[in-house]
Amino acid sequence: MASKIKNIFKATQKQITTIIFDLDNTLIPTRKADSKVIVKVSELLQQKYAVTRDTAVQSTQTFLRAFRRCPDNPSIPLDTWRQHLWTQALPESHKHLSNEIYCIWLELRYRYLQMTPEIISLLELLRQTYILAIITNGPSNAQWEKIQRLNVNKFFDCVLVSGDLPWEKPAEHIFLACCNYLGVSTQNCVMIGDKLETDIQGGIDAKLGLTVWLPLNGDSNTNLDNIKPDYTINNLQELLAILPDNSNGNAKKPNFRTRANARRVPYNRRVASLPDLESGNSNSSDGS
Repeated sequence: MASKIKNIFKATQKQITTIIFDLDNTLIPTRKADSKVIVKVSELLQQKYAVTRDTAVQSTQTFLRAFRRCPDNPSIPLDTWRQHLWTQALPESHKHLSNEIYCIWLELRYRYLQMTPEIISLLELLRQTYILAIITNGPSNAQWEKIQRLNVNKFFDCVLVSGDLPWEKPAEHIFLACCNYLGVSTQNCVMIGDKLETDIQGGIDAKLGLTVWLPLNGDSNTNLDNIKPDYTINNLQELLAILPDNSNGNAKKPNFRTRANARRVPYNRRVASLPDLESGNSNSSDGS
């Protein structure tokens, strides 16, 4: 059962048709995966390339900090930027291996980023009666690489990446853009994510029907006590205890023609009816 539920009847009293997910650390384990990969690459540097332990740890941690700070530089290709970060991080004697190390890191990263079978089964179940969407903060190229390489988009009717738009979470306008694209009311939507200050606050500001917090590492202790989600859960499976049963067919059905083709939403065409609003968008971190 979902933990810390304020009102067990809150969800069943609402007509929920649409579930909006965050991507990183909600659907895919971005932070955990990146930490695991760095450990593996550090071990590889020591075992295969004769780098000392201290140097290997320092180099990989240097890369991880730089990558999390800026996973994409839109002025150059994504691969080129990441190889540059590895060139900067590796010791002078091994800088010539930056492309090789980058390729190893990339392959390992997507091995660890895969959605679990449990999450895949949950999405397959939910998509039968709910409209599903993703709203994710981050630079366009870096986020879409994840979405497409992990084949995440096949489950969703709409995928919004803040790097493609004038806003990022928690700006209410990115949530309104999603609802506008899907043709649904904000009151019929649930937002689920791992960050109170972006996912939950944004959902509250946009007046979504429900907000569901999935704390990173299951740690619900926070200094942001002023942000109150409707529900706090420990894993995505607990959604089933929160959501109303739409199996009677009364809920609005998704447009299955778009199911396998949830791609970049062209802002100037599909959500042009939204007002042009000032942007506070940094779109630097990928949420990891």
